[in-house]
Amino acid sequence: MNPHFYQSPGDEAVLPASPNGIDLVSFFRSRNHREPALKRPLDVALSLLMLLVSLPVSLLVAIFIKLEDGGPVFYRQQRWGRFGKRFSVLKFRTMIADADKKYGLKQATENDQRITRVGRLLRATGLDELPQIINILRGEMSFVGPRALAVGEIIHDETGRRLEYEQVRGFIERLAVRPGLTSLATIFIAKDSVAQRKFRYDLLYIRKQSFLLDVRLIALSFWISFRGKWETRQNKV
Repeated sequence: MNPHFYQSPGDEAVLPASPNGIDLVSFFRSRNHREPALKRPLDVALSLLMLLVSLPVSLLVAIFIKLEDGGPVFYRQQRWGRFGKRFSVLKFRTMIADADKKYGLKQATENDQRITRVGRLLRATGLDELPQIINILRGEMSFVGPRALAVGEIIHDETGRRLEYEQVRGFIERLAVRPGLTSLATIFIAKDSVAQRKFRYDLLYIRKQSFLLDVRLIALSFWISFRGKWETRQNKV
């Protein structure tokens, strides 16, 4: 797929510069940004099924995390949601306790010293994100959509310059839809790609979103999880 920016040439003049203090609900509704009709029913049905099926696995994961270092089982983090609303995401902890305080809030890298042994397995298979099914049931997330970005996360552009997500072109447009457990960018490009490139794929998804596209991306995500390929820096599919 060749990603293109969602913006039309005249959009930059009317897009708000930041989600803070902006009524993005009215902004996006005025631009007719709506989810496919079957998207939310799919999310609810699949999340209920997965909660039931994954319960034994989740119990085992919790035990292994606790046995490794005695730290907390879960990790909570503030994320950007639809229309700029922030919400607390829940994940199984994959890094050492208090990693954010010791090293700062930043994305994991290859051979990251913060990641525990159990955490490496969880991240490779995507099992660390099982608790986010609760966020999907609440309506804060969807199974498919732009990844939920961490509030205050340290990122860099192609030149190595430090910046905030809100400064990256396409950030506001991504907020038109619910963030997803999986996405075009997550599946088709390298995990450590810069935010600018990931956002292009996110905006392509917003342009092309449909029920059938979601089903396809969910199926691909299950295949990647089965093969333990989520942490690879090469092709995942």
